[in-house]
This record gives sequence, structure tokens and C-alpha cells, in this order.
Amino acid sequence: MAASDPETAQRQIDEIDALSSIYGDDWCAVDEDEKIFCIKISDCLEQPKWTLCLQVILPSEYPATAPPIYQLNAPWLRGQEYMELANSLEEIYVKNLGESILYLWVEKIREVLIDKSQSSDPAEPDVKKITEEIDEDDYSLEYKPVQEEAIKTLNFVISESQEDEELPPINHGNPISDRRSTFQAHLAPVVNPKQVKMVLAKLYQNKKIASATHNIYAYRIYCEDKQTYLQDCEDDGETAAGRRLLHLMQILNVRNVLVVVSRWYGGILLGPDRFKHINNCARSILVEYNYINSAEESAKHLGKNKRIRKEKKQAEH
Repeated sequence: MAASDPETAQRQIDEIDALSSIYGDDWCAVDEDEKIFCIKISDCLEQPKWTLCLQVILPSEYPATAPPIYQLNAPWLRGQEYMELANSLEEIYVKNLGESILYLWVEKIREVLIDKSQSSDPAEPDVKKITEEIDEDDYSLEYKPVQEEAIKTLNFVISESQEDEELPPINHGNPISDRRSTFQAHLAPVVNPKQVKMVLAKLYQNKKIASATHNIYAYRIYCEDKQTYLQDCEDDGETAAGRRLLHLMQILNVRNVLVVVSRWYGGILLGPDRFKHINNCARSILVEYNYINSAEESAKHLGKNKRIRKEKKQAEH
């Protein structure tokens, strides 16, 4: 893997030498030619309770214009914990664009492990052997999506009274791919919260959707009797993504619809682009199924809302 320029290549060499010196035997060169490395990180050196393996591939453009490709491996790390840690690493990258960040990543992970050790029950961890040696096969950097915890984030149980409710039709949008991450929107017409739960439960019966790193959703239901909206959203580990999605639906003035956007994370940080893809997926499927009549009408509605708020404010004074 040839570096893009001599300066970037030297920066990689200097960073690798420094990390090897700092972390000693915990730092492992899996394939020096392909710039694949692994570091074992623990909450403490003497009697580690929580251990994690960070595996990275350094692209030729790193650190100048590209982030490392990485994988977090630990028997206990899954679901919400995985995504919170991944989001933290992504934030570090975004705040230090163009800089060498592996040391910052390692110490952030160590900080998380120390916090986990101090806050967890003394009897924990009860998950196999947390500090067991990581298999050589685990050095594979193919992304392995977490499946087991996905449905638990929604925790929906359909009661007998809900079984009589008709399941709305569910539509699927065209996927968007960027740097090994894939985004896909799903849409269903809904007129009450029971249908929202049914649609989400039905989607999670699909193994591919259940294995997504995030399933972000938002819904808006118009209540005729009260002339108001019943609405809610869920980030599913992608901080603020649900709120942004709901805000988009409010701006577009859509009603009686649930939108779910699945993201399968590919190991490469996308930064703010991930929110752009989530909203683009959502908007495309809303247009496709005629929840948005035209861009002009959406703009008119947004302007009308602003005018009403302004007039109301003037009337109060």
C-alpha cells in the first residue's frame, strides 16, 4: 500500500513507531505491508477486567485526508455500547481532521473501559472470559454487524388487543452506499401508535434489517379531533439522528407516516455525511410514495408556518 506522498508516509511511520514504543507487546503489526495493526486495550495492566481489541487499516491518505478503517472486537461489546464507543471515535476524528488520531482513540477506549470497570457490579463481567486472548482469526477486518441486541432496543411486544389491528403495507426505498456504509429507508402509513409498533416489529423479523447497526425512525400522526400531531423518534445509537429525521418530516409537513432508516456501518467514519444520507433516504422515499407533493409546496408550507408564528407573536404584543 503506497502512501499518497512522502510526507504522509513519514507521518504514518512516525505514528506507528511511537505507538509501538508506548504500548509495547500490546501493539501488534498484523500486516506491515498493508498497514494492518491491532492493539489490545485494558482497563488496567495487572488484573484487567475489561479488554478490547482495536484493529485498524491505515489508508495511504491517512492522516492527511482519510480516516483509519477500524474494527472494535470484544466478546461483551455489542448493541448500544458498541455504537456509543464508535460515535466517540468518530467525533475525535472529526475534531482532529488531518491529524494523527490513533493515540487519542486508544486512550478514549481505555477511558471508557476504566469507567465501565468502576461503575459495573463487582460480580461482573459474567460474559465468558472477557480477558481471554483474541484468536488470530479475529484479525479479520470484515465488519460483523451486531444482531442479537438489535430488537431489544425497541422492546415492542404486540398484545392480543393489538393483533386485531391491520398491519399497514411496508415499502422499501433504494439504498445509498458511501465508503462501505449502506443506508436504506422503509416507509409505512400509520394512523395510531399500535400500527407503529406493529410495523417496527415486522421490520425486525427481517434478518437483514435486524442486523443493521442503526434503525433510526420517526413518525407523525395527525389527530383530527385535537387538531394536533402525535409524533416521536428514536436514534437507536446514532446520536440526534432521530430528532433530525423528525425535524425533516415536520418541515415537509408529512402526516400519518412512519419512516425508518437502516444504516449498516462499514468500518469507515463518515462524519456529518451520515446525517445527510439518512435525510436523503427519508426524503426520497417520502417523495416516491407521494407524501411530498412538490418541493415548491413544501417551501410554501414552511413559509406559511413562519408567517403564522410571526403574526401570532405580533398579536400577543
